[in-house]
Amino acid sequence: MIAWLGHVTSSPLVIAPFGASSVLLFGAPDSAFAQPRNLVIGHLLCTAVGLAMFYMAGPGIWQMALAVGIAIGLMQLGRCVHPPAGADPLVIMLSGNASVGFFFVPVLAGVCLLLVIALVFNNFVRRHRWPQKWL
Repeated sequence: MIAWLGHVTSSPLVIAPFGASSVLLFGAPDSAFAQPRNLVIGHLLCTAVGLAMFYMAGPGIWQMALAVGIAIGLMQLGRCVHPPAGADPLVIMLSGNASVGFFFVPVLAGVCLLLVIALVFNNFVRRHRWPQKWL
C-alpha cells in the first residue's frame, strides 16, 4: 500500500526497515515493540541519529557502528525500542548522500502511513484491539 502510494505520488515512501516494522505491526501486534510510541519515536530517533552522524563524521564503517549503538541506547533510555528502526542509521550511511529531508520523506511520512494502515487493519479487518497502549 505504501509502495503503491509512493509510486502514485512519485515520492520515495518505503525504506527497507519498514518491511520489518510491518512484520511486528501485522504479525505480532501485541508485542511491546509494535506499539505506536515505539514505531514512531523509534524510527524518528534512529533517523535523527543517523543523519547527525552522517553530517558530523561521514559514512564510514566505525561511524555506522557507533550510530547504531547510540540509536539503540537512546531507544532504551526513551522506552521506545523498535528493532527495525535500528537499521535506519545504516540506510542513511549506506546511501552516501542523505539529506535532512530524509527525516520527513520517507521516514516521517512512511511511519505515519504505517501507523494508520496498522490501525485500520488490526482494528477493523482483524477485529483485534490495537494498540495495546499509545504512550
